[in-house]
Parts: sequence; structure tokens; C-alpha cells
Amino acid sequence: MLSTPSPSPAPQASPSPKAANAAILALAVASFASQALVRAADTLLPQIAADFAVSAGAASIVITAYALTHGSMQFITGPIADVFGKYRTVALACALSAATVAACGLARTLDTLTLARFVSGLTVAWILPISLAFIGDVVPYEQRQQVLGRFLAGQVLGQLFGQAAGGIVGDWFGWRTVFLLLAAMLAVAAAALGFQLASNPVTRAARASTERRGLIESYRIVLGTPWARIMLVAAGIEGTFFQGIFSYIGADLHLRFGLSFTAVGIVIGIFALGGLIYAATVKTLMRRLGQTGIAQWGGTIMGLSFLTLAVQPAWYLAPPAMLGVGIGFYMLHNTLQTEATQMVPQARGTGVTLFASMYFLGQTLGVALGAPVMDRYGGPPLFMVAAIVLPVLAFWFTGKLKRR
Repeated sequence: MLSTPSPSPAPQASPSPKAANAAILALAVASFASQALVRAADTLLPQIAADFAVSAGAASIVITAYALTHGSMQFITGPIADVFGKYRTVALACALSAATVAACGLARTLDTLTLARFVSGLTVAWILPISLAFIGDVVPYEQRQQVLGRFLAGQVLGQLFGQAAGGIVGDWFGWRTVFLLLAAMLAVAAAALGFQLASNPVTRAARASTERRGLIESYRIVLGTPWARIMLVAAGIEGTFFQGIFSYIGADLHLRFGLSFTAVGIVIGIFALGGLIYAATVKTLMRRLGQTGIAQWGGTIMGLSFLTLAVQPAWYLAPPAMLGVGIGFYMLHNTLQTEATQMVPQARGTGVTLFASMYFLGQTLGVALGAPVMDRYGGPPLFMVAAIVLPVLAFWFTGKLKRR
């Protein structure tokens, strides 16, 4: 039996569902733009490599640079957002990100692009985890996995757009156009958040309810909680062996099977369709499988799908495999995200951002370790490792969750 979750700190006034939904919808717009940015780089990798006449492994520095700052920045974003207000923090982050992502589109050398990606990681890092923490503040725990499942649709649509745009828009207009388009989307998100911040009392009530504490005290609370430490380890493993290895799927399809960049973008974009399927069925899955069952099935489906990517003799097996990767990933990851919003309710912003930080630092490690393997042996050995580790992670985590 799972223990009863500790109660969430409630806002000073109960927000109306309409006001809360409006505030969360604007966050979904921001999530769309930020996740489109993350996934576009995966599909753009072979285009960037070709443009700068380097290998895919060498070009992957633009993913590593972004993931490094995106992850490490979140060591401070949570405590700052807890003090100054989560909603305001996300709005400002979107405005700054519009400028830093535009700089990526204007880069003319690989070094300049790497620097721009490094800086954009610093600004985009605030958006998604602080949004999740805000939802944790205004939505009761018993409703949260379903609300987060719907909020997930914004992330998934952003990923779908980013992956497809990376292939299709990049193929027709160049990879720089993709970054400029995403910068415009972030500007729109900043405007939507600013409007909600000025007009919606829910965005201010959540801030008023936050207990102020210092950076060191916030970290002491999170890292002193055994369950939080387990969650952080799980996030790092998932980031390393899913996100880090996922980055090479596009390059593998292009190099091994000769797919065009447009075809690569479409195939990888099917991953996001798996997320939409999960978002549409999360209520039914919760009723039939429960939280642990969802995570275990997610890890198993991912393992089988990565195994298919490793041994596939022809490219046409990649689309169903990508669909399976998408369904399985969101089944596992959304369960982890839901638990992350509740692992330390009294320092929620710090807890969620540390969770996200471990995930992206794991991605940095995965991309860095995968680069020499990709350049020498191609993608199959990497996919085989993911096929083994991800199911093990799912069953290890759910075992801990059951004993909590």
C-alpha cells in the first residue's frame, strides 16, 4: 500500500477552476514553446553537422551545451521562484528566452551556436519545472496526475512541432529559421503569461502562500528527505539513458538508412503522438493500472521499442518503434513528474527544479558518453543499452514507490 501523501500547502484563497485553468493554459503555451526548442535540436543535429562540415558526434556539442546549462541552472531556479513567485518567474524566463533563442538562429559558426545554446539553456531552464511546481501549488494531489496529464498535451504538441519543424522547416528553409520561429513563439508565451499575471488572481494567490526561506535551507529540506533522494537518482538515470540516447535517433536514421531530413523529422515526430495517446488515456490508465502499473508498463514498452530500433533491418520499423517509445516514456515520466511535485511540498519549487536538473544533467552525460559510440559504431549499441536500462529503472522505481 502507498502511504498517504503529505498535504500540499494550499493557497490562501481557493482558486476557481476557471481561473486556475486559464493560468495553467498560459503555462501550457510556454511549455509548448520550450519543449519545441528541446526536441528541435534532436532533428536538427544532422543538418547542423552538414552545414558546418563536422560529424554528428562533433555537432552534438550544441545539445550538450544546452543540456548542461539547462540542468545546472535549475540548482538555483527553484529557491528563487519560491521566493519571488513562480508565475512571475516563468513569464520573465520566456521573455529572456525569446532573445537567447533568436541568437541561436543568427549564429554563423559552430562555436557561436554552441555559445548561444549555452546561454539559451540558462533562460529556458526556468520554464517547465517552475510551471509544474505552480500546478502543484494550485491543484490538489488527488487530481494532479490527471491535470498534469492534460498539461502534458502542451509539452507533447511542442515536441511534435519541434521535431517536425526541425526536419521539414529545416529541410526547406534551413536550421536557423527553426530557431527564429521558436524565438517568436516564446515571445507570444511571455505576452500570454504577462496578461494572466496582471489579470488573474490565482497567479498572485499562489505566490502569497509561499513560505520564504533561504537557498541553503531549501536544499537542506529537499536533500534531507530520503524519498526526494530516490526521485533525484531516478531522474538522473532516466535523463542519461533515455534523453541522452534519444538525441542520436535522427542521426542514426539518416546515416544508416539514408532518410532525408524531412523524413527524419516526421519519423521522430511520431514519438510525440505517443505522448498525446497517453494524455488522452491517462484517466483510464490510472483506473485500470494504477500509478505503479503505468510506470512498469511504460518502462517495458520503451525497452521493446528501443530494442526494435537497435535491430531493425529497414527504416519502416522505426515509425511504430517511435510510437512505442513515446507512449512508454510518458507513462513512466509523467508518473515521475507527478511524484516530483509532491516529494517535498514545503519546498516544492526547489524539489521540482532539482528533479529537472538531475534529468538534464543526465542528458548531458548520456550525450557525451554516446558521442564516441555513435561516431564509431552507430546508433544500435546505444539503443540496446536503453532497451535494458529503462525497464530496469521502471521496476526499481515502482518497487521503491510501493514500499514508501
